Amino acid sequence: MKAGRWVAHTQPRLDHPDQWTREVAAEWVAAVLSMKKGDFCQTTYLRQGQQGSPISPRHKMQLLSALNVFFRDCQEWEWIPRRFDPRRAFAVPRMLLALIHPNPKPLPDDLWAKALSAGLQLGAEDLASLSPRWPTRRFYPIEMVRAVAMVWLFSGLRSDEIVRLRVGCATTKVLDEQRGKTVCLLEVPTNKTSRSFVKPVDPIVAAVIDAWEQVRPQQARFIDRKTGEPVPLLFAFRGRPLAPPYLNHTVIPLICTKAGIPRHDRHGTITSHRARSTMATQLLNSPDHPMTVFELQQWLGHRSVSSTLHYLAITPTRLSESFLKSNHTHRNLRTVQVLIDQDVVLSGDAGTQPWKFYDLGHGYCRYDFFEQCPHRMACAKCSFYLPKGSTETQLLEGKINLLKMRQEIPLQPAELAAVDEGIEAFERLLTQLRQTPTPAGLTPLQIDDAKTSARESGVQAGLPETSAARPTVT
Repeated sequence: MKAGRWVAHTQPRLDHPDQWTREVAAEWVAAVLSMKKGDFCQTTYLRQGQQGSPISPRHKMQLLSALNVFFRDCQEWEWIPRRFDPRRAFAVPRMLLALIHPNPKPLPDDLWAKALSAGLQLGAEDLASLSPRWPTRRFYPIEMVRAVAMVWLFSGLRSDEIVRLRVGCATTKVLDEQRGKTVCLLEVPTNKTSRSFVKPVDPIVAAVIDAWEQVRPQQARFIDRKTGEPVPLLFAFRGRPLAPPYLNHTVIPLICTKAGIPRHDRHGTITSHRARSTMATQLLNSPDHPMTVFELQQWLGHRSVSSTLHYLAITPTRLSESFLKSNHTHRNLRTVQVLIDQDVVLSGDAGTQPWKFYDLGHGYCRYDFFEQCPHRMACAKCSFYLPKGSTETQLLEGKINLLKMRQEIPLQPAELAAVDEGIEAFERLLTQLRQTPTPAGLTPLQIDDAKTSARESGVQAGLPETSAARPTVT
């Protein structure tokens, strides 16, 4: 209908589908991408304030897909000649596909708690408060209405599944007698995505269903519109099965009014499917034992996980807790013990004598800017390095006026691997730093060459190799 009105407005010369060309199809795609609510449609169906607002990306995709299927059928049935390929001419642009993503619509926890409280306290006086203009809303007994409300609030079923539940669908199973843990196993009928299955729900569902079955009058079987078999529908009264609109038009407004929550929020009207998304989101974000996505797929009765993702939303609280548990901020930090020689600081010789010592385990580093040194995790034995086996180190550790503190040092990926993985990663780090100058000014390669030259010169002079002069590094 939209395409027909668009053709009549922009292409009045076209009066038959066989006159469409690839150029006209491209113009239709461009028109859909810039289309707004109220364009080429009956505006009487729009609520106040919707006129002129952009249509959703999913709606645009549906408009393009409708013309795609229409022209493919017309060409396949040989009603029109094949002038273009509908699959390519009406293909959804990539920029539009990028805007289409799962959009779960769960209710906030505080509003959902109010709805649960209102459903548990639902009484006959609430049915009496319904408008007398709709007598069918008072047609059903309170036990049946309460059972419908509890099933909607605690089972996460579709409205079509709720109205097609059968007598005896709820059974109570004891999981732990000592702790009193029980669960209600609810048999869900065949739906649009799966065959009949059993899902665990709150035991209160079994209690309200049992209360309704005790007062439910005997009735004839009804034909299930999905399977075509005669079944005893649970929610039926006086030979009339419960209509699917009763849940959205009567039960949910009744609960919202009793709970004092609005019927509409930023996601739209509160319908039967909102409870399905709310329960799935709460089960996913449970602080104690959250359900996995695959478990929720079975619980919701979906054939694929992609359908389940449209009902799940990770709450900011759950995301924050997972972020803190990951320890991402501090995973590249290592704590190093720092010794402060207060005697040197108090004497005023801190400018000429070392006063800060970083404990490397095998020795100390006297370089003041150790956290910026590229060789901090692979000391090249420069003049700032003080081995722990020396006499100077023993005198330092024996000082009484010594301040001990700890400092966090951020590590690079290569340094982190040297700490965590062991010798091989440490050797790779040494190889990588051979051309990097140490705080003393020389590179490790130059230091090794100096040691080799001094050893060779000592041998030529007739000195023992072990007593060859060592280079002085300043």
